[in-house]
Amino acid sequence: MIERPRRNRLTPFGDIEATPHRGVLMGNRGDLNDNDGNVCRTWMLRRWISCTLHSPTGRRVTFDTPGCYTPLFFADEVTALAAGHRPCASCRRPAYEAFRAGWQDAFGERPSAVEMDDTLHQTRIDAAGHKVTFVASLHDLPDGVFVAGERSPSTAFLVRAGSLYSWSHAGYGKPVRQPFSRSVKVLTPAPIVDILKTGLFPISD
Repeated sequence: MIERPRRNRLTPFGDIEATPHRGVLMGNRGDLNDNDGNVCRTWMLRRWISCTLHSPTGRRVTFDTPGCYTPLFFADEVTALAAGHRPCASCRRPAYEAFRAGWQDAFGERPSAVEMDDTLHQTRIDAAGHKVTFVASLHDLPDGVFVAGERSPSTAFLVRAGSLYSWSHAGYGKPVRQPFSRSVKVLTPAPIVDILKTGLFPISD
């Protein structure tokens, strides 16, 4: 019998979907499962983090288990950031410290993990559970930020080197040049956009 893919892969919109494609980072938002082991909520904790795929302690990841955190997966670093996840302070310590350094450079203070989580939570999801977005000029956005398509608002596009790349679970589309004066709806939370502007937090291609 062919096993159906679990609903545990995140999009730049922060949505949790089922796909056979694999991720390169794992995420945690707490226990999202109902009593039958199905994902029934989008978050439980304000501590949204991105982790390595393999626990440094060797602890085995469990799936569909009520009472345990629900493993989520990202295609890459920039997708995790757009979904509102910061690096884990335990298994991704160098990335976490780089993220904090970028935060300090952007906002003038070196925050604790709790302070970052509280601020990020207000800028990634509203009281109704909808993703928070804002409008900005494409000219003002650094590489690594995701925006929603103008003609296809349900499609996410990665900003890189003055072009937009359409996102899917399978990978990215061909680059599309855009006028820098164009206004776009930004999916990546505003504090993370400011961190990426500092250049202190490295992002993968």
